[in-house]
Amino acid sequence: MDEEIIKHLSCDPVMKSLLDKFTIKEYWGQQQNPLLDLIEIIVGQQLSIKAAKSIYNRFLAQYTDTPSPEDIVTTPDTKFRQIGFSTAKTRYVKNTAQAVIDQVVSPELFPSMSDAQITEQLIKVKGIGPWSAEMFLIFSLHRPDIFSVGDLGLRTAIEKLYDIDRNDKEAILNLAATWKPFRTHACRLLWMSLEKI
Repeated sequence: MDEEIIKHLSCDPVMKSLLDKFTIKEYWGQQQNPLLDLIEIIVGQQLSIKAAKSIYNRFLAQYTDTPSPEDIVTTPDTKFRQIGFSTAKTRYVKNTAQAVIDQVVSPELFPSMSDAQITEQLIKVKGIGPWSAEMFLIFSLHRPDIFSVGDLGLRTAIEKLYDIDRNDKEAILNLAATWKPFRTHACRLLWMSLEKI
């Protein structure tokens, strides 16, 4: 991790203790394809990592090559249901693929767009809310200053480590503001701490 990040986060004694305990792991979930990243995130909504990975792998196995947006849109709903997608997630995945086709979502422009601009594009798609957009910014685009107050895991870690009620979102956001401009790194440390709590 960059020395500047370590120095900044170490001003927070709790973060300093996490930095002493953990080495941030390699990023997961990258498919080198923004559409597939978004689909993986949609699949993972409200599921365990293990269950989501299993369903996502079955999704990929349906296709000989990397599926195009058109491939996904034209896949019969029944195939998605057979591999474990709910009716809603089938619709969300197809909505996302269609949004790429229609250029409502323009992944090729993401490198030149701000976090807010990307989020604004993504949440236009039914099935992609703020949490999904934040996970995409963190794990797919590696944006350095994202905090997801909608993530229950982060709020649970903060409750345990800082004695702040996990439902007190205002207090949590105020705390997270102290980690700017490296909130993504703080999030990753908090998630890792859950493995030890």
